[in-house]
Amino acid sequence: MGLREEKKRQTRTLLADTATALFVEHGFERVTVAEVARAAGVAVNTVFNYFPTKEDLFFDRQDEVVDRLARVVRERPAGASPVDAVRAELLAGLDAGEPTYGLHSQAAAFWRTVTDSPALRARLLDLGERAEEALAAALAEEAGDGAAAPLPRVLAGALAGAHRAALAEVRRGMVAGEPVDAVRERVAAAVTAGFDLLAAGLAGWPERAAV
Repeated sequence: MGLREEKKRQTRTLLADTATALFVEHGFERVTVAEVARAAGVAVNTVFNYFPTKEDLFFDRQDEVVDRLARVVRERPAGASPVDAVRAELLAGLDAGEPTYGLHSQAAAFWRTVTDSPALRARLLDLGERAEEALAAALAEEAGDGAAAPLPRVLAGALAGAHRAALAEVRRGMVAGEPVDAVRERVAAAVTAGFDLLAAGLAGWPERAAV
């Protein structure tokens, strides 16, 4: 990474961290972009150069979240099913404390901020829908179907929905003040059992896609 790119990365991180701290302290709707810019020591236009909307400041890793499931399915090991790949990634993320999963002791305030903000709740739903669409596209490519084929979208809904539900359980546990290890253990057990059921139901993909 060149010096210019590193400086841009540092500025982006500074803006996101500053904004998140203000949103958590005061509430998302009560903080303006101008206040974020002032706290970070930059011009308002600089903020918008990096983050087109205020919601982007809060969900600054949203592209990674949207692309994750599709990437995991595309890059899975030979012989592994999409269910296997998504389950393995989810369990590994829970075990390693993947930052975007919010399974850490400081996450409660972050998720309370989302819960208290209609705009952030709407963006979270949008991110889930976009991740599901990207996964459906990956499955359609694998099966040789067009973008309009319904089966990949149905399967993507099942997989992405299970993934979202697991992370919603993480959020509930963190907001409720449960110990991190207890939430991890409970959600991991549910993921293991739930994805076993999905694996049985989706066995044979993509061979059976043409049936």
